[in-house]
Amino acid sequence: MAHRLITQVVITASRVLGRSFVEAYKQAQASSNYQRAQAKLNPNAASARASLGSGMTMDEACKILNVKPPQGGKTNMDEVMERFKKLFDANDPQKGGSFYLQSKVLRARERIEAEVKPALEKAAQEAEVQEGWKPKVYKDR
Repeated sequence: MAHRLITQVVITASRVLGRSFVEAYKQAQASSNYQRAQAKLNPNAASARASLGSGMTMDEACKILNVKPPQGGKTNMDEVMERFKKLFDANDPQKGGSFYLQSKVLRARERIEAEVKPALEKAAQEAEVQEGWKPKVYKDR
């Protein structure tokens, strides 16, 4: 009699767990599909990839570091780095800070850098083109 009761409990528990795993998978799949659709609608593909990769929006990153959002891919990176260093050091776990907050500050800086990096690279290329290519010439004596 006891083995029958134990078998019924095991079967019922496995059904409940199985259904919950299926529901969790369906929700994760729907969320992933939604993010892909939003990334396709967003004209700034680099921003969408960065958001999907880090899980942090630009607005959230700017609020964490208390800086203005980049306008046209340009922002004051000196100010971002200054705030990053201050908050990163203030949240050092060895000084009684929070590792979670420290990692959030790091991810915020990385998110802003991911947004600004393409604009900085483009500006550097344009500056190089305007400056012109000047090879170094060595003469043998």
